[in-house]
Amino acid sequence: GPQDENDDAEDIESILVRLESTTAGPWGQSEGRAVADTRPLLYVEHRNLNPETELKRYFGARAVLGDQRPRQRQRPHLRSTWLTVPKSAWPRHSKTGLSMRLLESKRGVQHFAFEHHREYQQVQFKFLDAVESMDPNNLVLLLQVNPYHVDSLLQLSDVCRMQEDQEMARDLVERALYTLESAFHPMFSLTSGTCRLDYRRPENRAFCLALFKHMVFLEKRGCPRTALEFCKLILSLDPENDPLCLLLVVDLLSLRAKEYAFLTRMFQEWESHRNLSQLPNFAFSVPLAYFLLSQQDDVSEAESSRAREEASNLIRQALVMFPSVLMPLLDLCSVQPDATVASHSFFGPNAQLSSPPALNQLVALYLGRTHVLWKDPAVMAWLETNVHEVLRVVEAHSPVLEEAEQKRKVRYQSAPRNIYRHVILSEIREATAALPPEVTSQPIMGFDPLPPLDSIVSYTRPERADRPSNESALSLFFRSLLPNFNLQGEVGAAGAEEPGAGQDLNQGVNRLMAAMRDMLANIQFQEPPRDDNPEGDGGEWD
Repeated sequence: GPQDENDDAEDIESILVRLESTTAGPWGQSEGRAVADTRPLLYVEHRNLNPETELKRYFGARAVLGDQRPRQRQRPHLRSTWLTVPKSAWPRHSKTGLSMRLLESKRGVQHFAFEHHREYQQVQFKFLDAVESMDPNNLVLLLQVNPYHVDSLLQLSDVCRMQEDQEMARDLVERALYTLESAFHPMFSLTSGTCRLDYRRPENRAFCLALFKHMVFLEKRGCPRTALEFCKLILSLDPENDPLCLLLVVDLLSLRAKEYAFLTRMFQEWESHRNLSQLPNFAFSVPLAYFLLSQQDDVSEAESSRAREEASNLIRQALVMFPSVLMPLLDLCSVQPDATVASHSFFGPNAQLSSPPALNQLVALYLGRTHVLWKDPAVMAWLETNVHEVLRVVEAHSPVLEEAEQKRKVRYQSAPRNIYRHVILSEIREATAALPPEVTSQPIMGFDPLPPLDSIVSYTRPERADRPSNESALSLFFRSLLPNFNLQGEVGAAGAEEPGAGQDLNQGVNRLMAAMRDMLANIQFQEPPRDDNPEGDGGEWD
């Protein structure tokens, strides 16, 4: 079996790592990198979806694996999967009523869709009832009987995260990924880059959202290379529309994983048709990637010089196009600009005040995530040099300044829906605070944030008795996180204007937290009846 070949697999792993480190020239000069660069940009490798691969590089195989392998043999009822390692403590996985079908193949691309069979639809209706019932016991009961219902797992994961129970939150997302992968069509490939899932179909959204949440957990766990692989996977499912706007985070993951060549290649290949330089994160992260490439020990002097020159050209363009980034960035890095920069109007308060709201949101998102990567003294020295070069351009009244100002006014009036969806999922406080009223005034459901306006609905929920119509958006938002939450409680319809309304709000929030604690303390998963013919057990995932 595969486990008897552990040592061989680890030897192969170490050889691959050595090969990567010796052939990874930044400009595609070496034979190894040239071969790699002939693969599609969003090519995904199975081994890079496993955080063990990354952790073994950092800490060594023995430290990571420990005595894990023998235990993994004790789970005959769980099949082997690529996206996550099934845990022996998980309930038995039987048929869930979730499947996937091939819709069409055209021009070398296959379009798939998840399908909810009748029994899964019935559970989905119960889940929606549970979200609206304000009774957490309904969600608990649902998961006891249907421990692999995807939306319930994702919803409960959000609640656990709010309760700071990161381990349970992560485990629930992994369980959702496990059941989704178990439903894959035989022709659906994670690695080919040619399989598409349309986010307009509600059944497909849970997979994209589960992958996104898993990616965030991986990055927080210190596995940026694995998180980048998941980011590429999500992007490959719909690269044209990018419904979760992964382009706003792929740069951060590339820089954290030191995959500078991937980021610069993406910029070169996609800039012409995607205008990546009009996103502040790409405008600043790509020159940073070139600069960090130029600093690497294994780079020749000529390559280093070329990378440095490209970095300087691009960072100057970024500073001209987005002058509102500099001062908040320096502030977050606890760096005091010199008197010339501090007193100059180009980077002064007016740069922020005159910036359109949609652009301010993108900048807040970028700085909230990435400012720590700019704190390096060498990076700051390089940035300072280029800031002074830009001020010389400003003093010369170059026409590029007027062009940039016009572009800012025209291009950033309002953000597309996928950017708002990404901001909600990102939970970067500065960015979520800048969401416009048309977004914050509607209920935002954790299991389906801001659904597309042109959804392709395959089945509808049966009509139910009248629901309360006077709920506030805040109440609906909390209810999306916890079914039994009722913000209005004892507050009347005009509660906001009554004396003591603030106290009622506090009581409502306290009820929310108490109900969540109660639900998490009492939740128990009950195994469904044993299936005589459980789904294939497959081989171990090494």
